[in-house]
Amino acid sequence: MKGSVGTVSTFLDRMDERVIRLLSRYGILFLRVSLGLTFIWFGALKVFDVSPVAELVAGTVYWVPSALFVPFLGMWEILVGIGLLSGRLLRVTLLFFLMQMAGTFLVLLVKPEVAFQGYNLLLLTTEGEFVIKNLVLISGGLVVGSTIQSRRERREREHETRGETVAGY
Repeated sequence: MKGSVGTVSTFLDRMDERVIRLLSRYGILFLRVSLGLTFIWFGALKVFDVSPVAELVAGTVYWVPSALFVPFLGMWEILVGIGLLSGRLLRVTLLFFLMQMAGTFLVLLVKPEVAFQGYNLLLLTTEGEFVIKNLVLISGGLVVGSTIQSRRERREREHETRGETVAGY
């Protein structure tokens, strides 16, 4: 009996290690791609004027004509999505990503009657939930951002691959 428990435990340990390796290898990539696809999708809905949140966006940023702002925001989101999908210029992409995400929280300030039931901060409406879920998207963007190598790290890696040593590194 004791031997079979050890065998099961060893098997589970190996499976655990394989799953962790798989998650480590593909998790961030999947996160980046899913964020990119979400941004492209939501942006396209705004560009083609079929977004269910176009009225909410227009009512929140009421000082800019909605016929201009909503498609502009859609294009902004599409560009962020393309940046996330490509993995290029991630610093700039994530800056634009965070700017857009921060803007979504304007609903809570500008239109609290739309975001909260009876102005109760604990009772969200559908629109309020739509805004608050962006905390998860922001967290995803921060995780993707944490994978960007600094210029110094990149230089060090390039020199290592060439077999060079760099003074001061």
